[in-house]
Amino acid sequence: MELSDYLRILRRNWLLIIACAIVGLLVGAVTSFAVRPTYTAETKLFVAIQSSGSVQELQQGNTFTQARVQSYVETVTEPLVLQPVVETLGLDITAAQLAEKVTANADLNTVIITIAVEDKSPVQAAAIAQATADSLVESVGGLENPAEGGISPVNLTVITPATAPSQPSAPNMRLNLALGLLVGIALGAGAAVLRTTLDTRVRGESDLRRISDAPILGGISFDTDAQKKPLLTQAPAQSPRAESFRQIRTNLQFAHVSHKSKAVLVTSSLPGEGKSTTATNLAIAIAQAGQSVVLVDADLRRPRVDEYLGLERNAGLTTALIGRADVEDLLQPWGTDELYILTAGQIPPNPSELLGSDAMKQLITRLEQKFDAVIIDAPPLLPVTDAAVLAQEVGGVVLVVGSSKVRLPDLQKSLGNLTMVEADLLGVVFNLLPSKGPDAYAYSYYSYDSTEPSSLESTPVLTSRSTKATGSDFDERIFGIPSQTSKS
Repeated sequence: MELSDYLRILRRNWLLIIACAIVGLLVGAVTSFAVRPTYTAETKLFVAIQSSGSVQELQQGNTFTQARVQSYVETVTEPLVLQPVVETLGLDITAAQLAEKVTANADLNTVIITIAVEDKSPVQAAAIAQATADSLVESVGGLENPAEGGISPVNLTVITPATAPSQPSAPNMRLNLALGLLVGIALGAGAAVLRTTLDTRVRGESDLRRISDAPILGGISFDTDAQKKPLLTQAPAQSPRAESFRQIRTNLQFAHVSHKSKAVLVTSSLPGEGKSTTATNLAIAIAQAGQSVVLVDADLRRPRVDEYLGLERNAGLTTALIGRADVEDLLQPWGTDELYILTAGQIPPNPSELLGSDAMKQLITRLEQKFDAVIIDAPPLLPVTDAAVLAQEVGGVVLVVGSSKVRLPDLQKSLGNLTMVEADLLGVVFNLLPSKGPDAYAYSYYSYDSTEPSSLESTPVLTSRSTKATGSDFDERIFGIPSQTSKS
């Protein structure tokens, strides 16, 4: 993965990383408060050679002293030094146990020995350190005493007496908090990478590019009002949602410019990705551009177009396919533009056979001759074969991908199904995208004030050319039911 991929992972999972960092801080704080404080007392000794003071003797003594210092350091934790300390202070531990509390070291090229003692009590730490230094002085004096008697050539002097420390050496609150924070961030980042690796949900363009180089016609951000007001005419004219569909309309015109067929199939991989609302609003957007458009609800299993537009569904596509009525008599005008709707009709027991019949091919051909654009809302690709059957009869396919609604294997299978029937994939439309974050697909060229009334927003969903105005004539034309006007 490239650096941009890691940055995208961090942006997607920033809440997880922050949560892990906070947990790390809490663990560091709890650890600091739970551990009993430990105090460290130090004392320092200077090692010297007793000589007459000539230059040659001083040089020899300095070399001798540095060679012996490391030996004295090792001697500090031996029973020879520590047992007298235990006895002198009356400690209730052994010399071996005391050795675990005592450390000694000497810097390179120096003759100074530092003895440090850790204990729960600052006073006792200082007492043990001082007693250990005194014991080392006596022990070295005995070890370096000449066999024939006389004074020891080595002299150890305490230059820094041990004092009781005022602050504990452990736990180190700042260090524990810093370590907890770093460990938390590291674990959060690792969990984010692992989560992204195991997560196969398609969230945006970067996920699509892992399996396909299909062009992206546009993206539609998630809108909380979309469920109550799904139609493009119900949104402000300059809203991001309206601009998104205009952008998709423009890109689709460029993608479809070389095709002789005017029919475009809109489908998705699974239900719930928003293909029906996308097809409906795309047809509205094309009609608003001044073209004549027909929207065909070919989802003969779960038709939704009639619900969105408030139209009659019982007579529609299936009525035309079985020859009970001519398709032109079944078209229902909607809105003030040149937009006509062919609803699904009654749900048949054999949708795939009807959609793959010669009657369906002829119907699409007739509609292409009459309208500038034919938008067909088809069922999802994976549950049924209806969309794959229809894809062979249209000029191109638009695949709607619901962000976080479909997984990579399902999307890959859908693309494979389209490739298998040699369908022309015009592009992908991302739906339900987040409005912010690494996967956002937003337009910032326009802004609007939601408090200002919009002429489109105040326009009713069903206008003077909708089925409410023509529904009685439609019933009389298709079902033979006399209208209220004819009765009177």
